[in-house]
Amino acid sequence: MLFLYDLGIQLYRFLILLAALKNKKAAAWIKGRTDILNHIASQVKSSQNRIWFHFASLGEFEQGRPVLEEIKSRYPEMSIVITFFSPSGFEVRKDYKLADYVFYLPLDTPKNARVFVRLIKPSIAVFTKYEYWYHYFESLHANNIPLFIVSGLFRKDQPFFRWYGGLHRKMLSRVTHFFVQNQLSYSLLGNLGFKNASVTGDTRFDRVLKNASQVSRIPAVQKFCGDSKVFIAGSTWPEDEKILAPLARNFPAWKFIIAPHEVDPTHIRAIEQLFINSVKLSSVKQSTVEPQVLIIDNIGMLSSLYQYGNVAYVGGGFGVGIHNTQEAAAYGLPVIFGPNYHNFQEAIDLVEAGPSYSIKDFDELSRRMDYLENEEIRSELGAAAKQYVLKKAGASTIIVNYLEENNLINRF
Repeated sequence: MLFLYDLGIQLYRFLILLAALKNKKAAAWIKGRTDILNHIASQVKSSQNRIWFHFASLGEFEQGRPVLEEIKSRYPEMSIVITFFSPSGFEVRKDYKLADYVFYLPLDTPKNARVFVRLIKPSIAVFTKYEYWYHYFESLHANNIPLFIVSGLFRKDQPFFRWYGGLHRKMLSRVTHFFVQNQLSYSLLGNLGFKNASVTGDTRFDRVLKNASQVSRIPAVQKFCGDSKVFIAGSTWPEDEKILAPLARNFPAWKFIIAPHEVDPTHIRAIEQLFINSVKLSSVKQSTVEPQVLIIDNIGMLSSLYQYGNVAYVGGGFGVGIHNTQEAAAYGLPVIFGPNYHNFQEAIDLVEAGPSYSIKDFDELSRRMDYLENEEIRSELGAAAKQYVLKKAGASTIIVNYLEENNLINRF
C-alpha cells in the first residue's frame, strides 16, 4: 500500500507538471517547490524554538489561525513556521506578520519529510482539518515531536474507515491528540480504538467573529451599495454564477456583489458576460453608469464584503461542496447555498436552525429571495445566524488550554 501511495505522489507531481504548461496556479505550485529544501536551509535559524503549522490552503489557514494567534499571544517568544500545500494559501499569506517563516510544503517523500523536519526542528506540529501526509507524520513520530489535528472532521466514507485504509489508519496512529469538530468524528475515531480525541468544535468560528468585530471599510464598495439592499455572493463557481445572473435581472432594486472563488481574467470575463449591468472593482471608479453588479476581481476581500450585505449566497454547492458559511453568518446575514452541503456540519446546523437555505435550482433560489424581500424576516433570520456563531465560538481557547493543562505546551 505504501508503494501505491508513493506512486500516487509522483503521479500527482507529473500531472501538475503537465498542467503547469497552461495553468498559472499549477506553475506556481511547481515554482514554489523548486530547490525548496535548500531555500529552507538558508532561511531557518537553528537556535530557535518553534511550532510548525501546516495548512492545505487559505481556507484552512483561516480555520487554524485562531489557535496560532492564541499560542502566539501567550508565548510571544515562540517562532512560527507555516507551510502551505496550495499556492492560493501561500501567495496570499506569505507575508503574514505573526509567522517567522512561510514555505511551500515539499512533496511528501521520505527524504523530503526527513530533511524538512530536521531543518525546522519543531517543538510540536499542528495540522488543520483534512491534511494527512504519511512521510511527514512518520518523520515527526520518529523524532518524538507531538502532532495535533485541530478542527478535525471525519466521515464514514473516508479511507480511514474502509477495508483498504490500513495505511491511512497508520497515519492516525501518529497523531498525539485530535481536536475534532463533532461527536460523529469522535465516535468514528473511537471505533478504531483511538481515545486520544476531544470534541472542541470548529476554530473557524473564532476567526469569523474576530473578522466581523475588526472589519475594515471599503469606500469603493460602500459607494457602490449606497442605500440599496445588497446580495453578496461569495466564493462562487460558474455553476453558481449561471443561476445568479437571472436572479439579478429579476430583482433590479437590489445591488449584487459577486466575489468568485477564482479570479483569473478568463473567469472574470465570463462573469461580465453573464451579468449585463456589471463592473469590476478595479474599474468601478472609471464607470460612467451606475452598475447593478459589482465583480470582485481580487482575492482576500470577501470577509470584509459581508458587512455591506442583506442576504448572502455561498458558492460551491453545485460542485464538490460549499465554502465558508460561518463568515456570512457572523455578520448576521441569512445564508443561501447549493445542494452539496451535507459534509459541512455548520451548514447542516444552519439549515436545521432556520437562518440558512439550500437550493437546488434557480426557481428555488428565486422563491427564497421573494421571501427574503421582507425586512422583518431578514432581520429575524440574520439574528439567528449570528447567535449560532456566537454559541459555537471558543474552540481555540479550549485547545490551547488543553495543551497547557496536559503539560504539552511546556515543550516550548
